[in-house]
Amino acid sequence: MNEIEKKADIIIIGGGVNGCSLAYQLAKKGKKVVLCERNYICSGATGRCGAGIRQQWSTRENTELSIKSIKIFEKLEKELGQDIGLRQGGYLIIVHNNKDMIQAEKNVKMQKELGLDVSILTPDEILDVVSILDIEGMKAIGATFCPTDGHVDPFKTTHAYAKAAERQGAKLYKFTNVTDIKTKNKRIDCVVTNRGKIKTNIVINAAGAWSKQIAEKLNIKLPNKPFRKEILVTERVKPVFKAMVISFKDGIYFSQQDEGQILGGIPIPNEISGYLTNPTFDFLNHMSKTLTRYSPKLKYVNVIRQWTGYYDVTPDARPILGEVDEIKGFIQCNGFSGHGFMLSPMVTKILTDYITDGKSSDILEKLLIKRFKDKEITHETSVVG
Repeated sequence: MNEIEKKADIIIIGGGVNGCSLAYQLAKKGKKVVLCERNYICSGATGRCGAGIRQQWSTRENTELSIKSIKIFEKLEKELGQDIGLRQGGYLIIVHNNKDMIQAEKNVKMQKELGLDVSILTPDEILDVVSILDIEGMKAIGATFCPTDGHVDPFKTTHAYAKAAERQGAKLYKFTNVTDIKTKNKRIDCVVTNRGKIKTNIVINAAGAWSKQIAEKLNIKLPNKPFRKEILVTERVKPVFKAMVISFKDGIYFSQQDEGQILGGIPIPNEISGYLTNPTFDFLNHMSKTLTRYSPKLKYVNVIRQWTGYYDVTPDARPILGEVDEIKGFIQCNGFSGHGFMLSPMVTKILTDYITDGKSSDILEKLLIKRFKDKEITHETSVVG
C-alpha cells in the first residue's frame, strides 16, 4: 500500500454513497479530503440495498430531502460523466385499511404542498400500474403512486462519485480501519488508522451500521441500532411492470429489474438488533409467501440468490446529521434507517454547505442528535420493517 496523507482538512469515515458523495462535493469546494473505508468502496449497506428512490414519506424533512435528492439524481449522470442507472417507474404504496388510508391522505396532502406529483389510486387503478397484482390477495383498498419515484444503481452511482472525488484531488483509502480519534480541548485533533495517523480538525462519521462504534471512540452515544435486512432476486422473466410495489403494513417491497429479475425484501418477524450476517430460511419462506399472495403469477419463478445487509436504525427512523455539541468538528451522517441511498444527494449537499460555508438549514437543525433530548420526537411512519 502507498503511504497515506499525514494531514487533511476533512476525514470521512465510510465508503458508501454518502461518504463518496461528500468526498466529491467537499473536494470540489477546494478542501483536502481523505476518505477511510475499512473494506472496499460500496461494501456496506449501499451495495446491499434495494436501489429504490422514493419521495413518499410521512415526515416533512424526509419528503423534502427526497424530492430535492431526486432532482439531483436526474442530473447526476451528466455531472459525474457516468451512467448511474436511473429509471423512474414510480412507487406504488399499497393501502390496506381505513386507518392507513387516513394516514395516506394526510401524507399525500403534505407531499403535494411540497410540489410532489402524487395521487391516491382506487383498486382498479392499481392494476393499471402493475397488472400482475392480486387486489384481493393483497387486501388492498387503494394505493398512493408517484411516477417520478424509481430506481438508481447503487454501485454505478457510488463508484461514479468516488472517481469524481479522486479527479478533484480527494484521497480514498480502502482497507483502512480507523482505530482511534484524538481530541484536544474538545476539538478533533487527529485520526489514527491501521496505516498511520492523519491530522485533521473535522471528521464525518458516515460509517453506516458501525457509526455507533465510531462515535464511542469519542464517548459520544448514538441511539442507532443495527438490524439485519435480507433481499432476494429471482431468475429473469418477461418484463411486465416498472413500479416498485411496497406495503408498510406487510413490510414487503419488490420491483422488476430491466433484465427481468424480481428483486425485493421483507423484515423477518421478531428480528433482533445485532450484527447478524447469515441469510435465513425464515426470510425466504416469509418473502415467498407474501410475494405470491401479492402476485400469484410469480409462484413458479425461481429464486437464484439472497443476501443480507444492515439498516442503521434510529428511534424516529430519521437520519442523524450535523455536528455534535460535545466535540467540535465531529459531524454525523448516519442513522438513515434503510434510506441512506435515496436521501444521499441532498443530505450530502446540506452537510457540504455547512462544513464549507457555515450554512445551516431548517432540515439540518431538525435532524441534529440533540433532538433526542426532547420529550417528543416526530416519528417517520412510512418505513418497511
